[in-house]
Amino acid sequence: MKSRNLIDSFNYAIEGILHVFKTQRNMKIHFAIAIAVLFFCLFLDLTRVEFVIILFTISLVLIAEMINTAIETTIDMLVKNYNPMAKIAKNVAAGAVLIAAVNSMLVAYLIFFDRVNPWTKIVLVKIRESPIHVTVISILVVVFLTLILKVYFKKGTPMRGGMPSAHSAIAFSVATAITFMTANAFISTLSFLLALMVAESRVEGKIHTFSQVFVGAILGILFTVLIFQIIR
Repeated sequence: MKSRNLIDSFNYAIEGILHVFKTQRNMKIHFAIAIAVLFFCLFLDLTRVEFVIILFTISLVLIAEMINTAIETTIDMLVKNYNPMAKIAKNVAAGAVLIAAVNSMLVAYLIFFDRVNPWTKIVLVKIRESPIHVTVISILVVVFLTLILKVYFKKGTPMRGGMPSAHSAIAFSVATAITFMTANAFISTLSFLLALMVAESRVEGKIHTFSQVFVGAILGILFTVLIFQIIR
């Protein structure tokens, strides 16, 4: 009888873990990062103590996320209307997850930095020697910044309408990158003319206003220049 109850307890516990994994996006992210970190550990010469610390840190994040989910589910079940005390309870539980996550990043920094730093230097040297990589990084940064600003201003879609114009930002980012890569006045002029045509088409099509296109252009130019100055 006791053996069956023990097995049932294990089954219930596993069901709880699977439920959190299936229903909580953050838990999926935590699991993915945990698997990546453990896989990465295979290629590093970690001591037993360091490996135990990593396992404990991963477990702490997962446990905090599960407790947070349990608290949120219980509150949602018991509280049907808005209650400031319920809000505080949820915020405190979420804060516990945040502390565990920040702690995991600090542990990762302390354990992995000295081992990863030589690889990082090699990668940066390769990037500096390859302008195309710098260009890709610049465009990605501009795209992400544009999307963040669109979310902040809550207007338009990622690639249509809203502040700033993503097309204008990307076009002027590419034109600026071409200028750095070629150092040719004629090619640079053509690149910026094409970027200007892209921006003008967004205004003519009444998809963006002049100010949205202008801000996008400035964003694309400034951040591309900044990244090229930092990396090159």
